[in-house]
Amino acid sequence: MSGRPRQVRPARQEGTGDGGGPAEASGHHLRSVAGVPRRIVALLAVTLLALAAAGAYAATAFQEARNSQASVPAVQVAAANALPAEPFVMFRNTAAGRGYGEAAFAPLANPSGERFLSGHACDRVYATRQIVSCLATQSGIPTRFEVSLFGPALQPLQGWALGGIPSRTRISPDGDLVASTVFVAGHSYASAGFSTETVIRGADGTVHGNLETFALMSDGTRIKATDRNIWGVTFVPGSPNDFYATASSQGNIWLVRGDLAERTLTVVASGVECPSISPDGKRIAFKKSDSGTLVGDRHPAVLDLATGNVTVLDEQRNIDDQIEWLDGNTILYGLPRDDTGQDSDIWSLSARPGATPELFIEHAWSPAVVR
Repeated sequence: MSGRPRQVRPARQEGTGDGGGPAEASGHHLRSVAGVPRRIVALLAVTLLALAAAGAYAATAFQEARNSQASVPAVQVAAANALPAEPFVMFRNTAAGRGYGEAAFAPLANPSGERFLSGHACDRVYATRQIVSCLATQSGIPTRFEVSLFGPALQPLQGWALGGIPSRTRISPDGDLVASTVFVAGHSYASAGFSTETVIRGADGTVHGNLETFALMSDGTRIKATDRNIWGVTFVPGSPNDFYATASSQGNIWLVRGDLAERTLTVVASGVECPSISPDGKRIAFKKSDSGTLVGDRHPAVLDLATGNVTVLDEQRNIDDQIEWLDGNTILYGLPRDDTGQDSDIWSLSARPGATPELFIEHAWSPAVVR
């Protein structure tokens, strides 16, 4: 070899008249393009095609969602500019059409009548007279999850990021504390390897505690298992420092009483999931698992805190909602209409044994009763 630099002929292009053709430019004779190996070029081409397809799908899905939300709603709706003075129930509107996914409310005197749209999209919602807690998914790259608090005039008050998929939210009766539960891993309490994060904050955003870091106590002994999860907070009326929640570890499910000042969670009963304390603070409505574990169907039940007696109510369908008390004798809960999870209804059920469920609000989810 002479040691002189090797001359590289320009690649021939179709239609240049130099005898080259498409076969030579793109077939098996081509070993590289501009010095890039052919397998890399092929990989880039496949990646670009996949991105283009994903972009087209996202654009189509977004447009379909926009069209659905712009269509005529399946229920009677009106825009709201403030929470009402009279008692009401707030919920997530799941009726197709304008307002789908928004926090909405209806007067307790006529819950199945006209509903009023807040203008705020929420995955989960809860409310008191003072504030509304809205857990929402914000689409984008990456997808974001956040809490937004709104005041009586539905004006923004506070907001902060969440660490995962929204699951539960509750507000203390005085409106000072907000609890949120998200899935950091998984998306169901029955799924293997799920992990939750439950945090209690002040209405001003101040963190009062991540419940995963609280001491979990049973019969005076601290449970130190690393696989524990905490979810489903319900605040004790008249006792702003105290709350109940669900704790699980190694297949066990417990009702725990929490103490914000002491940063403790104390086991008070077994098999109680997603508690909701009654207005008088004497009973806990909850989901009772048929199997006694995190798998299997769940049905509404009521625990008497003084006696420990449990009454399983007559609802044969599987529920996956944190129950709300309509009054001292009636509970509310959401049930999906089908397997898609896009639409649901809120049902009512008397806590008296033998009572049968009644449809309370069609096309609704995540109820909160405000008096």
